[in-house]
Amino acid sequence: MDSFLKIYLPLYLVVYITAIFIWPSYRTFKQTGINPITFGKSDNAHDYIGFIMKILIALLFITVICFSVLGEHYKYLLPIWYLEKYGNQLSGLILIHIALVWIFLAQRKMNNSWRIGIDKKNKTDLVTDGVFRISRNPIFFGMMISVMGLFLILPNMMTFFLFFTTCIIIQIQIRLEEEFLEKQHGQTYLEYKRTVRRLI
Repeated sequence: MDSFLKIYLPLYLVVYITAIFIWPSYRTFKQTGINPITFGKSDNAHDYIGFIMKILIALLFITVICFSVLGEHYKYLLPIWYLEKYGNQLSGLILIHIALVWIFLAQRKMNNSWRIGIDKKNKTDLVTDGVFRISRNPIFFGMMISVMGLFLILPNMMTFFLFFTTCIIIQIQIRLEEEFLEKQHGQTYLEYKRTVRRLI
């Protein structure tokens, strides 16, 4: 399994980042002329979270590259040897692919309402159908499942840290976005919030 993973995981990460960040952002910009990436460089909570997310993504790539290319250095990530089991790796592979499909479906529903962060300049439609009938934040939920899947595939202290930190950062970002959406969509969002769970 390790030989397969050393080749497959870097390829998967490239597809994952392209599919859930690069392509939707390009498509939205192409169709609307609006840059969907709203994180800036200021010191407010919103932009700081964007900065942390960039670091977490970079650490994700470093972890996978360390496993795939720098074999002997992988030990410095402190592998959790008793979790290194075929069943866990298979479960992790299933989870990361389910998450990718789930995120893709959510982004298709968002269409030009897709944003990375909070867009205070351009009003977007409130999307409530498709997977948004099950979860108010399906993309964030899918991202959490993705990192959990990676932890099962490569159980070490770094992937555990990434999973734990990602969950915290996403929970904070969700609350910032909910506050913004309440102001932007008012009672419509409050009713949606009342009937659909935050994650699932």
